[in-house]
Amino acid sequence: MQQGGNKNEAFSLKTRVKRLKRDSNRWSVFTLAIVFFLALPILFIGVELISGPGETWGHIVEYLLPEYIWNSLYLVFFCSILVLIFGVSSAWFVSRFDFMFRKQMEWLLILPLAIPSYIVGYAYAGIFDYGGSMDLLFRQLGLEFIRIDIMNKAGLAFVLSISLFPYVYVSARAFFLNQANNLLEASKMLGVSELKTFFKLMLPLARPAIVAGLVLVLMEVLNDYGAAKYYGVNTFTTGIFRSWFSLEEPQTAVYLSALLIIFIFALILFEKWQVRKVKFTSSKANSTQIQRKQPKGGLQWLIFSVVLLPIVLGFILPVAQLVYWAVITASTVFDMEFIMISLQSFAIAISSALITVFFALLLIYFSKWSTLSSIKNISRIGVLGYAIPGAVIAIGIMIPTLALDKWLIHMLAKVGIDSGLIINGTLIALLYAYAVRFLAVAYNPIDSTALKVDNSIPDSSKVLGVGNLKTFFKIEFPLIKTGVFSAVILVFIDVMKELPLTLILKPYHIDTLAVKAFEYASDEMVMEASIPSLFIIFTAMIPVIFLNKLLIKK
Repeated sequence: MQQGGNKNEAFSLKTRVKRLKRDSNRWSVFTLAIVFFLALPILFIGVELISGPGETWGHIVEYLLPEYIWNSLYLVFFCSILVLIFGVSSAWFVSRFDFMFRKQMEWLLILPLAIPSYIVGYAYAGIFDYGGSMDLLFRQLGLEFIRIDIMNKAGLAFVLSISLFPYVYVSARAFFLNQANNLLEASKMLGVSELKTFFKLMLPLARPAIVAGLVLVLMEVLNDYGAAKYYGVNTFTTGIFRSWFSLEEPQTAVYLSALLIIFIFALILFEKWQVRKVKFTSSKANSTQIQRKQPKGGLQWLIFSVVLLPIVLGFILPVAQLVYWAVITASTVFDMEFIMISLQSFAIAISSALITVFFALLLIYFSKWSTLSSIKNISRIGVLGYAIPGAVIAIGIMIPTLALDKWLIHMLAKVGIDSGLIINGTLIALLYAYAVRFLAVAYNPIDSTALKVDNSIPDSSKVLGVGNLKTFFKIEFPLIKTGVFSAVILVFIDVMKELPLTLILKPYHIDTLAVKAFEYASDEMVMEASIPSLFIIFTAMIPVIFLNKLLIKK
């Protein structure tokens, strides 16, 4: 009897191993299918390169491409300098010194992220233009107005920098707050000055965090279309739009997109390379949080002024200008049509957020349930869409969807059905594009929350014979719901702000607040663009403040 029992146990164990292996293979296949589905736009751009460029490619290479490259490099270079100055100095001062209104400034420094760069561009154009706010102020003071021409490359670099520096500020500040206080104390005991300690010790240690934030800034700079178009600066993104819509040459737009992708991935590889070169370490056991110093007299006012400057330039001035315009134009802009556009924007944003979070959950948990070690790494390919500019993703989606629509129209015509476009130019294509573009925004907070869940909890459930899906809904989801909620909010705001992708793929009969603001500005009705811009800003402030709550040390 004992021998028979052992055989039954062995048979049961073998059956369970087979079932686990079969389930693992199934989750691996599902993961690969999702990754392939999300990577399709980039794959189609690669495939389209084989067919060769359009007829105007030679003209573009000779006359326009050098300008695209030069302007893009110009923006990358000067934006890098400005965001490092604003971001790193602000992060160090609020981390190292205790000065008046420091706590308020900590979260105010993040608020420029709530304003899309193109809206900041509209505001500054109005501030410095003839008849603008500065002109009116000078007249009130009885002074002669000296106009500052901001509608050029230098002005665009300033606008992009002042709206994007919080990426560097957030990453640098997080590092400085957690840096070992004993290193600073050791430096002080050796008689090294505060300034030298910062440049020789703290800045090199913070380099990986700073560069990580800088790379995000530069990806946003290369993705920008609204501000560059309004300021008349030709970049890769404006060139992609011109090739597709003005020249009607998708192949040329694809070639420009491929060059831009190479540019973006060079930035990503640079970040990975420089992080690997860093060998600094810090012992957690002997570290304490940085003790803030109390500056005195003129030094306190100097620090206060340096920290206040990017807040004024990046948030207070643009918002004040928009509020002023909104008061003037509210009666003509705020109507039933505007309310409908707002509702459409909210509906599209929340739908995109839910779909994107759904795909993020599938990728994270399908790869987790697979026993293949390589699947986890492969699943991360699906989140690379955030590194690709919105215009490039839109091009990569339009090419296959147009081809699919032509095939569907042809097939339906055979059975006597006359149909128009079924996928292209519909919400289906737009929502898919948002999922590809912002999957990383949803993936990262959910994944970081899931990593904090003790594996013994779901493992115990599985030992009792409960399947993966039931275990997820009954045990794991309640534990990660904070991360899921954060992901929904962050994706929602990114979709509200997104412009290039929306301009290309949105259905003809649907508008969003971002598109409406851009259309007003393009039609030289920049004052009317203020109300949709303010709606976007005040909606975006919610997750920005939420982000600050996560960073503040209790």
